[in-house]
Amino acid sequence: MSRIALTAMVALLSCHSAAAQTKKQSPKSPAAKSALDKPVLEAYLRHQFMIPAAMKVMIEDPKPSEVAGLVSVDVLVTDGAAMRQNVQFFVSKDGSQIIQGKVFDVRQAPFAAELKLLKTEGAPALGSPAAPVTVMVFSDFQCGFCKEAAKMLRANVEKSYGAQVRVVFKDFPLEQIHNWAKSAAMIGRCVQRLNAGAFWEYHDWIFEHQAQITKENLTPKALEFANSKNLDALQLTQCIEGRLTEKIVDTSMEEARALQITSTPT
Repeated sequence: MSRIALTAMVALLSCHSAAAQTKKQSPKSPAAKSALDKPVLEAYLRHQFMIPAAMKVMIEDPKPSEVAGLVSVDVLVTDGAAMRQNVQFFVSKDGSQIIQGKVFDVRQAPFAAELKLLKTEGAPALGSPAAPVTVMVFSDFQCGFCKEAAKMLRANVEKSYGAQVRVVFKDFPLEQIHNWAKSAAMIGRCVQRLNAGAFWEYHDWIFEHQAQITKENLTPKALEFANSKNLDALQLTQCIEGRLTEKIVDTSMEEARALQITSTPT
């Protein structure tokens, strides 16, 4: 091989080596962000909705949705205590786009999804189970507006509508602002355990005495009520101290949150 040809070959190999080295060292393009990546979605939602750092954002795994081409992702925003908000997002399968909204199926009756979440079994109720209309009230015994709504319902529903309307009571104590509301709800369910009909007497009594009740005197006053109605005070005390109805109240509260109820009365 001639010296000129050898020199040309060496130069060519050097060029290829330099090009390969340059290609290897060139910076890579950043990976495309995907809403199917939980940290990416959390960061985006915090920025978009200005969610404070103190709030927790919990993102569920994607699951199939009723909308073709989209997956469903449930997001829970909470302060770790009383405040909880569930939000459903729909995410494109490539993770590039998200939609916040509610899907309506025109083949189903309106509110069908909400009706599935409403549970009446075991809840205190007034009126015939066969009534064509059911009013379900999520209420808080320490809430002033609930007191006024309760007066209106008790004074007018049965009188005006008779067997046509049934009223079902659901507990939704707002613990973050009412310090004895959940305890009052648990006592109410203890009264119901002793005597189903007595619950409504307790309901009226506690709203009537709302202004005089405190966190400290709630139980003694409830026992006074029990004695005035010939309820077994010992059994009531055991139920209260054993927190035997807390799970019932918690379940009612979870139902309210699933329905995205945030205030009382609803």
